[in-house]
Amino acid sequence: MKRLGRWLVMGAASAGLLATLSYAQDAPPKQDDKNAKSGQTTPSPQLTKQQQKKLQKELGTPYKKWLDEEVVYIITPEERQAFLQLQTNEDRENFIEQFWLRRDPTPDTPENEFKEEHYRRIAYANERYASGIPGWRTDRGRIYIIWGKPDSTDSHPAGGPYTRTPEEGGGETSVYPFEDWHYNYLENVGSNIDLEFVDPTGSGEYHLTTDPCEKDALAKVPNAGMSDMEAQGLATQAQRFTNPNGTSCPISQFQTAADDPFERISLFAKVQVAPPVKFHDLSELVTARIVRNQINYNYHFDFLRITSDSIMVPITIEIPNKEMNFKDKDGVHSANMNLFMRISTIGGRVAQTVEETITRDFPDTLFQEYLKRDSIYSKTIPLRPGLYRLDIVLKDVESGNVGVINTRLAVPNFKEDEIDGSQIILADEMEHVPPSQVGLGPFVIGDTKVRPQLKQEFPNDQKMGVYAQVYNLKIDEKTHRNNVTVQYRVLRGDQEVFKRNETADQIKQTGDELTVERLLPLSTFQPGKYKIEITVNDQVGNQTLTRTAEFTIKPAAQERAATN
Repeated sequence: MKRLGRWLVMGAASAGLLATLSYAQDAPPKQDDKNAKSGQTTPSPQLTKQQQKKLQKELGTPYKKWLDEEVVYIITPEERQAFLQLQTNEDRENFIEQFWLRRDPTPDTPENEFKEEHYRRIAYANERYASGIPGWRTDRGRIYIIWGKPDSTDSHPAGGPYTRTPEEGGGETSVYPFEDWHYNYLENVGSNIDLEFVDPTGSGEYHLTTDPCEKDALAKVPNAGMSDMEAQGLATQAQRFTNPNGTSCPISQFQTAADDPFERISLFAKVQVAPPVKFHDLSELVTARIVRNQINYNYHFDFLRITSDSIMVPITIEIPNKEMNFKDKDGVHSANMNLFMRISTIGGRVAQTVEETITRDFPDTLFQEYLKRDSIYSKTIPLRPGLYRLDIVLKDVESGNVGVINTRLAVPNFKEDEIDGSQIILADEMEHVPPSQVGLGPFVIGDTKVRPQLKQEFPNDQKMGVYAQVYNLKIDEKTHRNNVTVQYRVLRGDQEVFKRNETADQIKQTGDELTVERLLPLSTFQPGKYKIEITVNDQVGNQTLTRTAEFTIKPAAQERAATN
């Protein structure tokens, strides 16, 4: 079987095209005789493979190593060609500097996290995957450098006895050393992506395979390692090598989408290319770090634990309606905004992408009133704890105006053995939803709709929603319940203006978790700045958690946001 890993080429950052345009213009243009006499130039044609090899040989050692070893998996073909056409070392140094700058998730800081992560991956690959050749040249090294650490692995370094899955034909056999890598999500590839590496020679050099049964060491040994159907005389070992699904697996009555050869080819074809972008112009603004704040809007994110390895991250965007360009048609004023949101790791791997259109329609009679209000949008995304970069781009379809936000998104790793909890969410709307809407729709957390007030400003003729989650409470061995008290305090400066205590019976709780949900009337508060303090005292575990949040009370009712 031809090794897939030998021709597998992954997608690189879309910024490469911008690099190509920039450096292709800097490269000295070629001239034909006629144009040379007239002083005119013609664009450089695309380099042939022979020309690229010639220019590559002429490169100095450090630049050749940078091109052929250090960035070989992440540089785009266009960038590579542009680099080969540069004539001076000064131009090459400038190119390399700009190459890393375009991929820097935090260009405003001295550190370039992408570059640091990239070289860390190379060092890790060389340390872990070397097998007669440097680790970065192996299939595992290549995948690790491009996509980063898999979300989970299943390693069998010694091979040995193995029970086939039903899809692989069932039955017992013996296998060569192999590893399965699982990625929860790869952009444009999909969710739950499984890659298998096999070492049939025992040399330690695992190669990437599309055949889940290539690891079977007894495949060609007569009457050994038979499948369920072969043991029953319903199939023969010889049929494995004429299997219509393109694998060497035994004939099986179980069939999945992964058994379709076209599905497998499609999957690995997707892995080889950069993901397409729905709003390509918005993605370029993210990649090129071009910040055009023609649209001003607010954003906010919260963190709520799902499991120890999964955090729910509600991301909220608030857009003043006056920032939108409305078009009047038949007495209805309509505006459309394209939203592009990307979350990527510090190594540059895209964790999530959101592309949606936000639409607003207001009748003519209420249009002027609604122009004074805000539109609010929310998207909840599950992420693993860690440091990410969040890019948000909004584009008004009618006017073409664009607003860009690039920020750091640090998803916390909640403690597991002692009390911990989310930050306080202050909401201008908080209510329970019907059973059919539990966990569904914007702003819904469990069975409660919690719409955060991004400005943390509340009129004193409304109620302020207070929401928080607390984790890792200790359970009483006799009652099999936790035993907590919750104290609410509102401070204005150093003066306490409100205090309330609640017991475990008054709080929504499940096992070692509890949820704080309270609507706080504000009618007795004077306008000004305040701080709310919530203290949870775990009587069983003898541990305490305090969370605070600041807010402002306005003297008159403020217009409420329109919800998307």
